[in-house]
Amino acid sequence: MFGKKSDLMLFFAWIVACVATLGSLFLSEYLGYEPCKLCWYQRILMYPLTVLLGIAYFRGDTGIRIYVLPLAVIGGLISSYHVTIQRIAAARASAAPSTSCGRVSCETDYLNWFGFITIPVLALIAFILIIAAMIVVNRLDKRRW
Repeated sequence: MFGKKSDLMLFFAWIVACVATLGSLFLSEYLGYEPCKLCWYQRILMYPLTVLLGIAYFRGDTGIRIYVLPLAVIGGLISSYHVTIQRIAAARASAAPSTSCGRVSCETDYLNWFGFITIPVLALIAFILIIAAMIVVNRLDKRRW
């Protein structure tokens, strides 16, 4: 099934995107946690990755990295910003007007495992893992040529 290392990396990235997507749906639909504005932006960038990476894996299309990397990098930047305004008081004070739009503030912390793992941290980890997998796929493809 995994003929090449690049196939394995595509599969890994796809599984990460699936877990992140299913996790976000579980938190909002089953546990009833309403997403904030920044969480919605992160979802908008993660959900298509599930479809793109799944198709790429089954087709063996490593060229998908060209489309996946921008989505994952932008999602990672939004997640980083979200973590920053949740954790750093100075950032929170300067961002308050833009992050309090909607019914749920972006500072809301539904989940806090071990004192530092929050929903935006989990999203950031997922985006970082997908970015890393796409970088490995890129390097493996360059070696092949």
